[in-house]
Order: sequence, then C-alpha cells, then structure tokens
Amino acid sequence: MYMPAPMHPTSLKAAVILPPREGFGPGRTGAIGLLARRLVQTPGFETVIFGGKQEGPVFPGIDFIPVSPAFWPLGNTNVRYAAAVAGVLKKFDPAIVEVHNRPEIALVLAARLPNIPVTLILNNDPQGMRDAASAAERGEMLRRLAGVITSSEYLRQRVLDGVASPAKDPVVLPNCFDLTEMPPPARRERLILFAGRVVADKAPDAFVSASAAALPHLPGWRAEIIGADRFNVDSPDTAFVQMVRAAAEGANVRMLGYRDHPEVLAAMGRAAIVVVPSRWPEPFGLVALEALASGAALVCSPRGGLPEVAGDAAIYANPDNPAEMAAAIRSLASDEGRRRALAEAGRQRARQFDVPVIAERLAALRVRTIGG
Repeated sequence: MYMPAPMHPTSLKAAVILPPREGFGPGRTGAIGLLARRLVQTPGFETVIFGGKQEGPVFPGIDFIPVSPAFWPLGNTNVRYAAAVAGVLKKFDPAIVEVHNRPEIALVLAARLPNIPVTLILNNDPQGMRDAASAAERGEMLRRLAGVITSSEYLRQRVLDGVASPAKDPVVLPNCFDLTEMPPPARRERLILFAGRVVADKAPDAFVSASAAALPHLPGWRAEIIGADRFNVDSPDTAFVQMVRAAAEGANVRMLGYRDHPEVLAAMGRAAIVVVPSRWPEPFGLVALEALASGAALVCSPRGGLPEVAGDAAIYANPDNPAEMAAAIRSLASDEGRRRALAEAGRQRARQFDVPVIAERLAALRVRTIGG
C-alpha cells in the first residue's frame, strides 16, 4: 500500500505522470523520463513520479510509484492506466497533476479529479496523438485541462494549428539539462559523433552518407554512431538498423549500439563534432542541447524546434542533402578556431536551459495554475 513521504511544511505536492511504458531507471530511460527526473528539483514542490511497472531499479533518491493499468474500465492501455492512477491520486491529494506527453491520460484524469488542476506537458507533436489529432480535439483539450505546456514554440504552433479562439494559450517551457551531469572536460578527439535512436526520423543514414563523403578528405578523423532502435540494451535489430549497419561498414563508420546516458555524455565530451541530422521536425532536440553543453561543435538539421535550441551556436545542414552535410562537417573539421568558437557559444547557450533556470520557471507556472 502506498504511503506518502513526509512533506516539508512549505512544500506543495506535485504528481508527475509518465506514459505507462516509459522507463525510469538506469539503462532504459528516454528523453521524457530524463526530463521528469531532472524536474524533480522544482523548488517549492514535493514531487512524486508515477509510472508503469519497471523491469529494474528506478533512479535512487526519487519518490516513484509504479501503477499497473486497471482491468476496468474497458479501453486501451492509456485509459486503463489513467483510471488506476486516478485511484491512487485521490488518496495522494496533490496540489497539481502534470501528465507527460499523453493527452488521452490527461483528459481522463481531469474528468476523474475535477478539484485538482491537471496540466499536460507536450514533448512531441500532438497532431499524431489520440485525443489531440484534430483541431477540434485540441480545442477541447485546451478547454478541459488546466494548462498545456510545450517544449518549443514549434510545438505550441502545432497545438494551435486550426484551433479557433482557444480557451487557453499554451505556454512554452523548454526542456532542461543538468549541467552538473556533464563529465569533467576531456581531451577532444578527432571524432564525429551521432548519438540517438537509429530510426529513419533521426537520419543516421544521412550521417553515414555525409561521413562517407567527408572522411576521405579528413585524415586522422573517425565517425561513430551511438544508439539503437530503442532506449534499452535489448533493442531489436530492425531492418533499418541492419541497413544502416551495412552502409556504415562500407563508409568506415563504427556503430557502437545502445549505451546508457552517462556513456553518451562522456562520448560527447570527447567528440570534436556532434551531428544531429534529424529529417523529421524535432519537437525540441534534447541531443542537440546535450551536444552544446558538452562543448562539441554542433552540426544540425534546421527543422522543427532545433533552431530554437541551437540558435547561432550551430551550423545547419539539410539532412536530405548529404553533400551539404558533408561540406559542413569538412569545414568544421578543417577549422579548429571555428570549432572552439562554436563550442564556447554552445556552452553559453546551454546555460539558458540548465535545470535550476527551467525549474524556477516551472515552479512559477505551477503556482499560477494552482491559483486558478
């Protein structure tokens, strides 16, 4: 039986709801889990994370409550999970509930907990989500929820697209990165790095093509891919992963497979250049932010929310034009002064997204929402 942790007398209780299949522990955590873990530090709030059953230990020092989907009511996993979470929250009695990335869950909780403000934090395009795909659904979502937060202006516009006279205006709160997570500075290697999921949207195939064109002109340099189809050690060896692996072998690009997040950050700290070639419109671009914080020179796609993250601290290249991306890599690899300038600009820009900065903004949003 769940017993709430002792509260600091000046703290308000915040319940943060992860998607039911989101990992929340070493070796199995994606961007949403990492974000929730960092924002536990939000000042003035005692935060408890609710998520699905985990297949291993959760992050230490964090209150995490696993919830299994209820057998009733009838419905998909999200609806049954939301029903089970609502039952626990009635006993927990938080001042605010924040749902990550699942409009369907947020709407169920808002209906079942009418006296508690329920907000939704969107880190992906709502137009591909249940209960938010159409403009009418997004308008209803804005009416029924206490607030909607998006991680970029790009996503905010996707929420408002086609919505006439929205009941509430979505608020942009960028994702954050804990600068203290960065390992100590390491000697920069002549390494060109891709780090992320090995799926078509993230364009590792474009990275391989660009590397194949650039490396013959860059003696002493090497290129590596860290990542797999999913964020876990048991990620499937999909047809796309196999295709990229075959191309990488021919291009002399090493594929290292899945690595836990601290290892990824350590690799970024060694890499001279990090490439984020996403061909889909990134809702935010957390990997780009991590690259900036690491002090690597960044080459990235100009799509989605990436320009909001990188600003003037990156070189932009079209992922569907390998020659353009190869030229950007070659120009950086051949100009140490430019790499250093971009690295310093990146570190400065990353400070705007540090956890204490974003957590203070989230605290203010929570207080405003609770106040009605």
